[in-house]
Amino acid sequence: MNNIFENNPDNILKAAAVIKNGGLVAFPTETVYGLGANVYNAQAVASIFAAKQRPHFDPLISHIAEVDFLKEYAATDERVFALAKRFWPGPLTFVLKRIDENPSIDLACSGLRTLTVRMPRHPIALELIRQSGVPIVAPSANKYQSISPTTAQHVADGLGDKVDMILDGGACKVGVESTIIDLTGKRIVMLRAGGTAKEELEDFLGEKILLSEGNPTLPTAPGQLLRHYAPRNVLRINVTAPEKDEYFIGFGKIDGHLNLSPRGDLQEAAGNLFAYLRLADSKAPRGKIAVAPIPLDGLGLAINDRLKRASYK
Repeated sequence: MNNIFENNPDNILKAAAVIKNGGLVAFPTETVYGLGANVYNAQAVASIFAAKQRPHFDPLISHIAEVDFLKEYAATDERVFALAKRFWPGPLTFVLKRIDENPSIDLACSGLRTLTVRMPRHPIALELIRQSGVPIVAPSANKYQSISPTTAQHVADGLGDKVDMILDGGACKVGVESTIIDLTGKRIVMLRAGGTAKEELEDFLGEKILLSEGNPTLPTAPGQLLRHYAPRNVLRINVTAPEKDEYFIGFGKIDGHLNLSPRGDLQEAAGNLFAYLRLADSKAPRGKIAVAPIPLDGLGLAINDRLKRASYK
């Protein structure tokens, strides 16, 4: 079954009809491919959890195309709108308080009194949301805890016919999921490092952001589980001298079978991360993968977060 559809206006309209009718559509964002459903259709949202084999306690991110969508279900203030104006559309997700008891979004929010929401920076994603007329809830379009997809073929390989349509938008440019910040308190807390750097947020806000990895047994946002983004094979990280039987992914001057960025560019490394982990997973001769150290500044914080969770035993 070939359920990959090229990007054109007709196919986006077809995909929007699938969303409206309670189906699942995988679509590209600037970060990774998302597995989308109507946030207000609990049965469709349940299909996401089933397709991914994801536990219901792990909340999902809603994707919107206009800031006005927030007024439907989220508590906002000047700080929220200032951040949205500066960083949306883009790889930044807000955790906000829900303003009502609408039971239709309980499953997407994993029963929490908060919701997670962002506006993606990808024309296909934005047009699909606009044509659907509702926020689209969309975790990464892959099986639970496996390597995130950055191409349409990755989605097809992992989920197959569990998805009604896959819109092909080419390879994702950012390559790691969005940064998630909790805006429900006086101090802003980063719950997941991602495509928007912590330093960039702090420069804009003029204040330090707190870091929290959350509670992996009761997550308040995606990406807080101890093991996530994981290959099938054993993965070692921060390796400078790989063993002979390891498939080695280098960075900068530390070379290997693959190199996330020979010039040491963290943006390039983030864009290559999941694709290279998939390739290494298919080629590791003895079931062992190793990755060179990655700096912790900028997007390096997000890359290290993904690698730490991917290597968790």
